[in-house]
Amino acid sequence: MKSAVETLTPTRVKLTVEVPAADLKPRLDAAYKTIGANVQVPGFRKGKVPNRIIDQRFGRGAVVQEAVNDALPEFYGQALAEHDITPLGQPEVNVTSLPLEDGQDFAFEAEVDVVPRFELPDFSSIAVQVETLVLDEDDVQTRLDALRARFGTLVPVERAAQDGDHTTIDLDATIGEDQIDSVTGVSYEIGSGTMLEGLDTALTGVSVGETVTFSSPLAGGDRAGESADITVTLQSVKERQLPELDDEFAQLASPHDTLEELQEDLRKQAEQGARFEQGIAARDKVLDAMLELVDIPVPATLVEAEVHRHLEEESRLEDDAHRAEVTESTTKAMRTQFLLDALVARDDVEVDQGELIEYIMMTAQQYGMNPQQFAQSIDQQKQVPAMVAEVGRRKALASVLEAATVTDADGNVVDLDAIDPEGEDDDELDDDELDELDDVEDLEIDDEEPGDEDDESADEADVEPDVEPDADDAKA
Repeated sequence: MKSAVETLTPTRVKLTVEVPAADLKPRLDAAYKTIGANVQVPGFRKGKVPNRIIDQRFGRGAVVQEAVNDALPEFYGQALAEHDITPLGQPEVNVTSLPLEDGQDFAFEAEVDVVPRFELPDFSSIAVQVETLVLDEDDVQTRLDALRARFGTLVPVERAAQDGDHTTIDLDATIGEDQIDSVTGVSYEIGSGTMLEGLDTALTGVSVGETVTFSSPLAGGDRAGESADITVTLQSVKERQLPELDDEFAQLASPHDTLEELQEDLRKQAEQGARFEQGIAARDKVLDAMLELVDIPVPATLVEAEVHRHLEEESRLEDDAHRAEVTESTTKAMRTQFLLDALVARDDVEVDQGELIEYIMMTAQQYGMNPQQFAQSIDQQKQVPAMVAEVGRRKALASVLEAATVTDADGNVVDLDAIDPEGEDDDELDDDELDELDDVEDLEIDDEEPGDEDDESADEADVEPDVEPDADDAKA
């Protein structure tokens, strides 16, 4: 097999592949056997139909098409490997020569978007500045208020409803003569804004047993966005009574013996949270600095496809301003992935089983999923290589961040090693989590190059020619 590559753009190439007749012959022989085993020809048993009879009955073109469809992915994959090309998506294939006669060669062209090639500079000189760390006492109070709310109790009150109250309501929504929805006994916290627009205002000042009406756009369903007439009846009102701030509360809500110890712990948590946000800001600024140092082209067709998908899901295809925002963010995300994948390859970044498990456990927690179920889901969807690649990118970025100079607005060097987000890494897993961890450990790390998780392997790619042989013209 001979192949050549032509660079059409920095992110798109055209492969020209020529396959000698001898290389394609085993595929033609296999095609004859496949067709012969699936057709009934009078006078011949299935699987025993001579090749010449198949040509006469069904045309040489049918055999060639079967052989080409079977062989093309393999030859395409060989050409990619020969020229060290990492494809993005499926190729556009054009068959330029079909072996409609014995001894003829097979040839095709394939255009495909590819991972761009670029040189990585030395990132060790990167220096960024972040905001000076300031402990916000309001954050400490917010954490304390949240802790009190967790241990508060709901008690009925005999007064008009007000912000923060927990209510039970009956609700009816109509548009004209059509009843859109009707529910009874629904719990709702005034001020949460989790239901209909205007509901908080309508309920404020209302007493138990009273009914109010207002208009509001529907938030979901077939008639989402249409204005509906809403009727709400207040069935009950409860307020959350918070426990007293004393040593008894500290002992109830924490491992501390005194309120002072609890407040000091919350202050440390607030400080650590601020340090974590400072670290996130440093990471983002370092990444921006890296992107400024490298010219990384992106495939316009892939960007446009992703932008279209995003806007279509939001039903905002005609929103030009939002399209520009999404295009910018998509382009940056794609450049970032190319950059970090190249860094992984250059620095031979490896991901071990423990790092993969840690990332899966963290991601499952973010999605509010059981780690075992999450691991099973990504395994079934063949997303483990994508997880491995993401961990590798994070490690590569972390190595640059570690070498970068990060200072605050006052000129102080920021110690990123001191950052421990909310002290999560210090928590020990309970027995159930350890059992889940054992199941997650069953996942295997495949040795794949960065970017492979986004594409099918070359020898399994669904590659179809856009020119089919004419069976009538190809008959022997």
